[in-house]
Amino acid sequence: MTHQLQQGMIAPAFRTVDHCGNPISLDSYRGRKVLLAFMRFSACALCNLRVHHFIDRYPDWQRQGMDVIAVFESPEANMRTYVGAQNAPFPLIADPKAQLYDLYGVETSEEKVRMTMADANTKRFAEEAAAAGFALTPEEGSNFNRIPAEFLIDESGIVRLAHYSRIVTDHLPLAAIDSFAAGE
Repeated sequence: MTHQLQQGMIAPAFRTVDHCGNPISLDSYRGRKVLLAFMRFSACALCNLRVHHFIDRYPDWQRQGMDVIAVFESPEANMRTYVGAQNAPFPLIADPKAQLYDLYGVETSEEKVRMTMADANTKRFAEEAAAAGFALTPEEGSNFNRIPAEFLIDESGIVRLAHYSRIVTDHLPLAAIDSFAAGE
C-alpha cells in the first residue's frame, strides 16, 4: 500500500474524466471546499446508500461552497448501470485500475472486510440500503476487499481531514461533513 495522507498535506492533484466523459481536475476546484470520497465498487449497496445520502445534502453543501467527487473502482459501463442510475449532481469517477486509490493511499484489506461482516451494525446498514432500493449485488471483476476513505479538502487544496475507514461501514459522520461545508 502507498502512503496515507495526513491533515495539513496538499491533496494530490489528478486529472481524469467522470463516468459521463466530462473532464475532472482537482486543481479546478481551488477556491471551493471538496469532499473527495473513495467508495468500493459501483454495485456496492452500502456505497450506493452513501451516495444517496450525499445527493440529499448536496444542495446545501453547494450553497456553502463545497463540491463532492466520488471515486469507484469500477469500469465506466458498470458505473452507468449501478451508481450512475442515481443521477448524482456531482462527478462519479470510474477508476478500475485503482490509480487514484493508490495516489491517495486507499487500502484493500480482507481482514477489514471480515471485520465488517462480523460487526453488529453491518446488518442494519444493509437493511437501510435495501430499504432505499440498493440490493447487495456482486459486481464481476470488482475489488470486494477495497476499504472506503474520505477526504475533506479546503479551498487551498489542503487536506483538512483524511478518514481511512476501519471497516467498510465506517464513514465520516455526515454531521462532520456538514460542519466542514459550513466553515466550522
